[in-house]
Amino acid sequence: MNWITALPMYNVTPALAADWRAFLADVLRKAAPQALIVDPDNSLHAFWRRPDLLISQTCGYPLMHGLRDHVQLIATPHFDAPGCVGADYSSVIVTRAEGPVHSLEASRGLRVAFNQDDSNSGMNALRHAIAPLSRDGSFFADVVQTGSHIGSLTALAENRADVAAIDCVTMAFVRDTLPQLAQAVRDIGWTQASPGLPLIASGHVPVPVVEALRSALDHAGRSDPIRAKRLRLKGFSTLSLADYARIEQLESEALSFGYPHLA
Repeated sequence: MNWITALPMYNVTPALAADWRAFLADVLRKAAPQALIVDPDNSLHAFWRRPDLLISQTCGYPLMHGLRDHVQLIATPHFDAPGCVGADYSSVIVTRAEGPVHSLEASRGLRVAFNQDDSNSGMNALRHAIAPLSRDGSFFADVVQTGSHIGSLTALAENRADVAAIDCVTMAFVRDTLPQLAQAVRDIGWTQASPGLPLIASGHVPVPVVEALRSALDHAGRSDPIRAKRLRLKGFSTLSLADYARIEQLESEALSFGYPHLA
C-alpha cells in the first residue's frame, strides 16, 4: 500500500507548518521512506479514516466518537507549554485584554467563541467548566463558532466575543509567533486536563511499522533540538484508549448538570 501522512493540527503559522513538515519528513526517512506527505482537504474526518493513513494527528474528542474504530494510537506528544503535564494538556480560558471579564463565572450572559463542535479543547473542556455554572442548560447570551482557535482569538480581539477556551499548546505557539494577537487577550482560568492530541495510524498499518514510527518520532525529536524547541516538543508517551476515556468523562459530567452543548 502507498502510505500517506500529514500533521495538520498545530500549523499556527507558515513557519511552524514548515517545521512540522520537516519533522515528519525526518520520521518517515527512518521508518517509512516511501510514504508521502500530503495536504489534507477540508474533511479531516474523512482523511483520518483513510485505510492508507500512516501517521497523522487528531483531537481526542473525535477519537472517542467513532474514529477509534478506524485507527490505532501511535503516540501522544509531550509539549513544553503552560498547561501541559506529561501527555496531558488543558485549555486556557481567555477574554479580551481590555474587557471587563475577570472570571468564567463573570462571563454569564455574554458571548462565547469556540472553534468546532468536535473539539475537546475548544468545546468539550469548556462545556465541562461551564456546566456547574449553567442554569436550565444555558449560560451565554450568544455562541459564535469560528472554525479554529486562531479564529476564536480573533473574535475576542475584534470584540465579536467575550470568552473562549484555547488549547494551551496553540496558545503557547500564538505567544511565540503572533505576539499582537496574544497581547489582545488575557487569561481568566483553565479547564481540567485530559490526554493531548494523539498521533494515529490506520488500523491497516502493521504493528511493526507502528513500533518503527514510535522509535522514529523519538529520534526526530532528539536529532534537531533547535527545531524541537521551536515546536515545544519534549518527548512522547504511548497511551491507550482507556487513557482517552477521560475526555468522555468530561462530557458525561457536563451532561449530568443538564448542559449538553455550549449555550
